[in-house]
Amino acid sequence: MCNLYNITTNQQAIRDLVSITHDRIGNLEPTLDVYPDRPAPVVRNIDGERELARLTWGMPTPEEHRKAPDAPDRGVTNVRKTWIDHWRQWLGVEYRCVVPATAFSEYGQAPDPVTGKKPLYWFARDESQPIFFFAGIWTRWTGTRGSMKTPRPGEHELFAFLTTNPNNLVKPIHPKAMPAILTSREEVELWLTADWQRAKALQRPLPNDALQTVERELVPAS
Repeated sequence: MCNLYNITTNQQAIRDLVSITHDRIGNLEPTLDVYPDRPAPVVRNIDGERELARLTWGMPTPEEHRKAPDAPDRGVTNVRKTWIDHWRQWLGVEYRCVVPATAFSEYGQAPDPVTGKKPLYWFARDESQPIFFFAGIWTRWTGTRGSMKTPRPGEHELFAFLTTNPNNLVKPIHPKAMPAILTSREEVELWLTADWQRAKALQRPLPNDALQTVERELVPAS
């Protein structure tokens, strides 16, 4: 599953594909590698408005999958089984969001014979890496995030994005899933405004020719 993606863009490029009424993020980094349980920009429906804000990547973990009730929750980054009650509660328009990105990564299946590590592959729409959006959901949550070493108790605003079957480009590298990706203003609006019966059609793989593998380097951690 996708647990690392990149956004290399600006606020205007986001606005070109989605209408925004409020901007809460201030300056957007020129390039950002996003890891689980870290903040990232999303455009969400909230109180009848369309807002660009920073939320933490990882929706609340189902109770049956928590290690212990009092243990910090690192969250679930990718949501596939939308028919499960735990996820169905957040499929309404009021919990929908879109997550801007320019590339996402998956680890290959076989370790490198020299390093012993699985290679990291990056996928983008093309070599210029234009913006796209993941179809996401968000919620407010009260509890403890992080790890036992660095717990973060309190109020949190969280997001995750939907995944689906991989297309033929992603499947040889990650055969289980790929993110549900939106590439047009029309798809973004449908995801943010339509009832679930129509919106769920967007939980589908991109056509094989709509993605490419690309070369890029990780941004050094600040």
